[in-house]
Amino acid sequence: MITYGGSLPKVLDAADELAAAGIDCEVVDLRVLRPLDTETFVASVRKTHRAVVVDEGWRTGSLAAEISAQITEQAFYDLDAPVGRVCSAEVPIPYARHLEEAALPQRDTIVAQVRQLFGGPR
Repeated sequence: MITYGGSLPKVLDAADELAAAGIDCEVVDLRVLRPLDTETFVASVRKTHRAVVVDEGWRTGSLAAEISAQITEQAFYDLDAPVGRVCSAEVPIPYARHLEEAALPQRDTIVAQVRQLFGGPR
């Protein structure tokens, strides 16, 4: 799983939950976004053969889209499944906490996306 910033704790929680279910995940924390550390996440894809990008930005025109494009351009033949993306809902981020949580990626949606790459619930 590839992420950065505020999504990192949720991704780590999701990785722990998936590990308990027998799915080991490598977490790549992009600490610097410019320049984008393409070599690190492409190496991870070549090793694991899968990628899920978690980004609190919108799916359209997001950093997750750029990372997905870089993976497709540089490691397409290494992938065993399409690149998964877990992004915020395409709505303005609301102020109310419960609505904000509904709009942003959460552990359960991250876990569901990873499980989908392995063919469903596991």
